[in-house]
Amino acid sequence: MPRTKGSVARHRKKKRIMKAAKGYRGGRSKLLRTAKESNKRAMRFAYIGRKLKKRDFRRLWITRISAACRAEGMSYSRFINGLKKAGIALDRKALSEVAIYDAKAFSDLVQLAKQAQ
Repeated sequence: MPRTKGSVARHRKKKRIMKAAKGYRGGRSKLLRTAKESNKRAMRFAYIGRKLKKRDFRRLWITRISAACRAEGMSYSRFINGLKKAGIALDRKALSEVAIYDAKAFSDLVQLAKQAQ
């Protein structure tokens, strides 16, 4: 049986790692072992970041809605409770967009929430 060499697969693997490490400083983009470590670390942070992004955006939307509610003379929690009681099912992202771009529609929503309480 002839001897097999792993050169093609190994080169492909190395190329993939080095491509991912492009733009890193110093040996992190030049040396295979440090590039591998850096990629592993970067992928871990990227995974964590995808989870944190959801939390951060939700906090931002709630802050925006809260500010718009305060301008209308209502607290955020009473507003959300009023919307639930009124049967209005808008998520916080949509409410945030309405608060920013359509103040009249948002004040109408606040009035509906007040009436439902």
